[in-house]
Amino acid sequence: MKIMTCPVNGPRNISEFQWLGPVHAEDEARDETLVERLFLAPNPMGVLREWWRHTPSNTVFIAERNLISDEILRTWLKGSDADKPTSAA
Repeated sequence: MKIMTCPVNGPRNISEFQWLGPVHAEDEARDETLVERLFLAPNPMGVLREWWRHTPSNTVFIAERNLISDEILRTWLKGSDADKPTSAA
């Protein structure tokens, strides 16, 4: 059984979650790029930030997932400290 941690409700079975798509930069939401984003989505390998929803509580959050190993690295709510970019060490 695969477990995902909801930032509000804690660890839950993955069947309680709905994938909502990759996180895009706010400046990408322009009309001229909308069709490309919807129908010509890239398939990157590596770590991707995605929107997820915990369906029983309707909590929408961001998860960072390794697409190669399908491992969920971390989850957080939009606007929290985890949402801020980290500096390179």
